[in-house]
Formats: sequence, C-alpha cells, structure tokens
Amino acid sequence: VTLLDYGAGNVRSVRNAIRHLGFNIRDVRSPEDILAADRLVFPGVGAFGSAMDVLNRTGMADALREYIRRDRPFLGICLGLQLLFDSSEENGPVSGLGVIPGVVRRFDSSEGLIVPHIGWNALQITKDTQLLQGADGHHVYFVHSYHALPSDANRDWISSTCNYGESFISSISMGNIEAVQFHPEKSGATGLSIFEKFLSPNSSGAKAPAHRKASKLAKRVIACLDVRSNDNGDLVVTKGDQYDVRDHSSSKEVRNLGKPVELASQYYIDGADEVSFLNITGFRAFPLGDLPMLEVLRCASEKVFVPLTVGGGIRDFTDGSGRYYSSLEVASEYFRSGADKISIGSDAVFAAEAYLQTGVKTGKSSLEQISRVYGNQAVVVSIDPRRVYVKSPDEVQFRTVKVSSKGPLGEEYAWYQCTV
Repeated sequence: VTLLDYGAGNVRSVRNAIRHLGFNIRDVRSPEDILAADRLVFPGVGAFGSAMDVLNRTGMADALREYIRRDRPFLGICLGLQLLFDSSEENGPVSGLGVIPGVVRRFDSSEGLIVPHIGWNALQITKDTQLLQGADGHHVYFVHSYHALPSDANRDWISSTCNYGESFISSISMGNIEAVQFHPEKSGATGLSIFEKFLSPNSSGAKAPAHRKASKLAKRVIACLDVRSNDNGDLVVTKGDQYDVRDHSSSKEVRNLGKPVELASQYYIDGADEVSFLNITGFRAFPLGDLPMLEVLRCASEKVFVPLTVGGGIRDFTDGSGRYYSSLEVASEYFRSGADKISIGSDAVFAAEAYLQTGVKTGKSSLEQISRVYGNQAVVVSIDPRRVYVKSPDEVQFRTVKVSSKGPLGEEYAWYQCTV
C-alpha cells in the first residue's frame, strides 16, 4: 500500500491500521511514486493551504490529478477528501485539486454550534458502495472545522452524508476513487472494516459491530487511566484519593490495577470510544525524558483504534542542563508517539488566572501554542474540582449548591474550586 505522507502532521494511526490489517507500506518520495502506486492512501492533516503548497511545490498535485484521472484505487482521509474539491475558504480562498466541484467552508458557529465538530457521528448512506457496506447507521469518528456541502454539481460523487448543524459530505465515491471526511483509523471495528474493504476489495472486510441504527452525534464513553511508576520503576494503572495511590496496608505499595497497554486494549475491545492516559508522576520532572510513557503511547496506538489522549505535566520546561523546552515541543513528542490529543490541567488553571488578572491573551500559554499549530481539536482541558463547604451562599461570589451530605462543620452548601 502506498502512503502519501507529506510531512504536515502525525499519521502514525493510519500506518498502524494498515499494518494491523496485514499490509506493508511504501512511502511516497516523489511524484513518480504516486503514479506507480497500486493502491494509494492519502491521510491529509493540517491546514488546506499548507497542504496544497507542499503538493504544488513538490509536483505531487499534478501527479495526484493524473492518478485520479486514470481511475486508480485511491482513498483520501479527512483533509484528503477536502483537497479534492475546487477550493477552500480556510485562510483563503485557496485552490484545491479541482477534481470535485464545490467549495470547502467552515461550520457556522454564529448560532452557538460548537466548532470543531468532534466526536462519533452517524453516516447516512446515499450510494451503494462496497467501501461502506455495513456502515449505514453506525457511528464513526469525526474531528474537523471545515466541510464540503452537497450540491447539484457534486451529487453524483456523494456516497454518504452526515449532519452537524447542517448536512455535509462525509464520503465520496466514483469508480475507484474513494474519500472520507471521518477517520476510519480511529473509528474502531467499523473503521477497520472500511479500511480493509479498500485494501482488500475482494474480501468482506473486518467484522463490523452489530447494527445500532445511529442517527446523530453520540454520547461518549471514555476510559481514563491514571498511570505512574511503582516502587520497582514499572508503569502501572492505579487509582487513589487525591493522588494518594498507595495501599493502606503495611506494604504501602502503589496500588496496581494492571498494565497500561493491556488495560487500554481491553477497554477498546469492550467498547470505549476513547482512551485517556494521565501520567500522575512521570512527567513531573521532565516529560521528554520519560521514555517508558512514550513507549506506552506507541504500543497502545498499535492496538487501540479509537482516539488516544495523554496528559500530565504538559508545560514549558527547563532541564537540568539549562535547556528550555516549550510546551509545544513536549506536545509534539506525544503526538509523534501516537497521541491524538493532549490534556492540560495545571497549566490551563495558571493561564486562566493570568488572563483574569490582565485581560490579555499573550499567545504564549500552552493552550494557545499547541492549538495554533495542531488545531484546537487536539487540546483538551482537564479540570480537577475540589469541594469547598460554606454555611451560606452569601459567603462567596461563586455559584454554590446545596449538598446532601453536610460538611465537617455542618455546612449545607459548597462550591467547586479548580485545583492544581
């Protein structure tokens, strides 16, 4: 399988899905590699304009147009679908490959619609294609801010639509040319089935889950795993009360609930829509030196085909030799190791406090740095709430709730404080 990775972002999950299904990968190094491909996968990531700049500068844009004109087997993913259209409004207008009529536009957030569109949404099949057999009514994973709209000019290309505020094109199919807006490599068994039908067109594809008649954005089930080193230096999944994770016995050992990769794999098999790792100790000193946790991400991404999130100590660092590392550099290593999102806790609280004091966005916070490069869909804020009891709502300026179990001094009300 030939993979067009033009260097604009992490496509590790696509590589892992292809290898998981038993195929080897040949990377595109030149326009000639595109024209020589038997089956071409194009997992577009990043911004529309930046991608087209790379494709035009390297001569790959013309090679792609010719490959598609020859009706050779092609699968575009996410931006790999959008680039097939005439143009995009993202930082534009910017011209695309011009294969399919239409303009790629941003979701309209003026009426309160949350952008980007992130989560598991349902496909509405509009054309009978082998690629999407068995996928009708199933949820697949989307993460995007821009979308292509159906029109009379592109109607014959559309194989499925999805609804998020309005109906948009979620996949196209014409001859041997296929492309999807969602991420099959992160859509669990349904996504792997779609992938295999492209890679092995004569097979029935991997077994998809039972039909569920999905029709809208799904509620999420996310497995959150606290990970730390035990006294032997092994990473284990643990749980405790406010990070007190040691057994209350004579041994005082770190509570061991299992190995991170094995548990993550089991949660994926059991139906989790996402897996989140929170490293509660390893990143405290220096995250880029925490090779075992990075290896956990790499190994988990080979077995878990839903989104992976990692958090714990994602902030600016200065190491023992005095070298400074930005939070962006730290996050970049996580993404390269297989994370789809990073979770920011303490640093998000500090950024909020600074903004409330000054009213100025510096652009230097970890939230701003990482979202500017990887998109705001790649950054999650994790909040640890702590209950603070009060006798009366009038004691504080914050919103309080009446509690069913009174506080230590008989307080009947409480408010929730962000902790770090």
